[in-house]
Formats: sequence, C-alpha cells, structure tokens
Amino acid sequence: MKLNEGFLDSMKEAFAHFRESDPAAATEVIQRALRGAPAQPAPAAQESTDVETRASKFADILQKFGRGSPHKSKPEAEDRGHFSTRTCSGAAGQRNYKLYVPSGYRNEPLPLIVMLHGCTQDADDFAVGTQMNALAEQHECIVVYPIQPQGANPSKCWNWFKPTDQNRESGEPSLIAGITREVMASHKVDSKRVYIAGLSAGGAMAAIMAQRYPDLYAAAGVHSGLPAGCAHDLPSALAAMRGGKGPAHSRSVDAPKRPLIVFHGDADTTVHPSNGRELVRGFSAAGQPSAGLAAARKHTVVQLKSPDGVPAELWTIHGAPHAWSGGNPRGSYTDPSGPNASAEMVRFFLAHPLTQ
Repeated sequence: MKLNEGFLDSMKEAFAHFRESDPAAATEVIQRALRGAPAQPAPAAQESTDVETRASKFADILQKFGRGSPHKSKPEAEDRGHFSTRTCSGAAGQRNYKLYVPSGYRNEPLPLIVMLHGCTQDADDFAVGTQMNALAEQHECIVVYPIQPQGANPSKCWNWFKPTDQNRESGEPSLIAGITREVMASHKVDSKRVYIAGLSAGGAMAAIMAQRYPDLYAAAGVHSGLPAGCAHDLPSALAAMRGGKGPAHSRSVDAPKRPLIVFHGDADTTVHPSNGRELVRGFSAAGQPSAGLAAARKHTVVQLKSPDGVPAELWTIHGAPHAWSGGNPRGSYTDPSGPNASAEMVRFFLAHPLTQ
C-alpha cells in the first residue's frame, strides 16, 4: 500500500485519538484510510479481508495498551461521512463531543444540528438510535453530539434542573454553546440555520438553550423533555417529571423566542406527557389538530403560533413510551413503530432559518 500524504494525515489523526483514550474513533479513522487507499492487485474479496485484518491488528494493539475495544454499532452513513471525537474547553470546564460531517461537504455553508443525548446514553448510542447522521447525508447538514460524562452526573444526564445550569453563559449551557460556536468556527456553517434538539434530559436542556440563546439557535426540537425553569433541584425535578406543578407552572412562562417542535408519547411513565403540553403553553392553536396514520402508532399533530407569530408543532404519539419516535432499535430508548421524529425535526428545522 502506498503511503500517500492523505494516509499519513489519517495516521496522525488516529494516534491523536489514541492519546485521548478514544480507540473507537482511532479505529474508525484507520478503517476509513484503508478503504480509501489504492487497491492491491488482488481479488476484491481478498482485498476486503486484508482491510479487516489490518484494522483488527490495530484494534489488538490498542487492547494491549488497556484502551478497550471499539464500538461496532455504526450506521452505514458514518462510512460515507466523517465522524470524529473532539474536545471543547471553557470557563465551566470541558466536554468531549462527536462531530459528523457529511460526505458532500465542500467547505460551503451547511446547516448545523446540535443533538443532546438522554440519561445513560452517549453520542454513539444517540447517533445510532436517531439515525440523524443518515439524514445529514441526505440533506447535507453537519451534526454535533455533545457528551455528558458520568463525572458531571452519575447517570450522564444533562443537569437541566440545577439553577447554575439553566442560565446563559453559565454551567452546562455555556459548554454546549461553546461547542456550537467551536464547530461554527472550524467548519463552514450557515449561522442562520443552527438548530438544537434532545431527548429526555437532553430535551429539557435543548429547551433551556433555545430560550437562553435565541441569537444562536434558529429552532429547537424537544422529545420527551420538560420546559425550561420547571425545576430548581432534584426533588422539584422528580415532581415535574411526574407531572406535578413546579416553578414554571406557578409563574408566567417566558414568551416563545424561537420555533419549537415537540414530541411526547402519551404512555410515557418516565416524563409525564403534560410536560409536552407545558412546553408549548405560550403558543395557541393555529388550526385543527390532524391525525396521523403513516406509522404503526397513531399520533396527533397540532400546529401552533405564539402571539408574536413564532410557529410550533406538538406531536402526541399515542401509546408510545419514553423513547425516540421512529428510532433505530440498535440504539437505546427508541420506539421504531412511531412516526420518524428525526425526519420531522429536520423538515421543521430547515423550514425555519433564523430571523431577527
């Protein structure tokens, strides 16, 4: 195999991931480089075997250094684009994140979608479950997955219920905004088409980000989440998750600032469905609810608008549990029988660029 400049660059990237204790990302880079290297004069089947053998040997080297084995549950789209691990640091600390750049990226401005995973999940699991990378290939978007470590929360939940993590340029919101800005600085991103979405605790944090950073995010998607400011500590968070009346219910809700699409299963026993309705309390119905039958699960969609004309959609998935609607079963907390929340979010996002 000829060691061209591109291959050497890939080796440098792989060993950078290795130094960062991320063997999964390192192995992905090696496999991609081997697939893109000039073919040897051998039958196709033998070439494929050689690629897998060389990748396996590299993984064995990582194992000897005690770094563990790589993830193998990657959607096919990740082989076409580039999925890498990076780190962003700020005044509130640092967070790793996974960045997906579609294969069609040619240094032209693309939309950016920030995806916040739920409790016990990580970026790889969330990417597999939502299949957002495949949609990024289809619509030519960049996707970034901030990672909440166990050191920040024992269950890897975003701390949406802590006052220090609910305000602009404070705590975790500042870290997520920092990651967003870092990607915008390192890649060509259309600043009018930056969006944020999340599941459960990630959905609750996405709601906070949309309210605190209306200048950064053009629209938000909240799946099985809770409204910003509905809790101020763990007991009030648990009460809100059960559908109890928290701080957001006892005071006036902040006026909606950006378009919002909400998904919630009405059989969710983890986060009460009333939280989905509470998320759009500042909006009014803009038409009659519509019933959906395209998926195995029936669902109701309500189109809404705020007094200032900000649009919203509330999707109620009938009989659905606490899970990403239409998600891939290879990921955790997914409901494959529901309508495709990922596709609907992308459709909603791209229809609503940032306006002043």
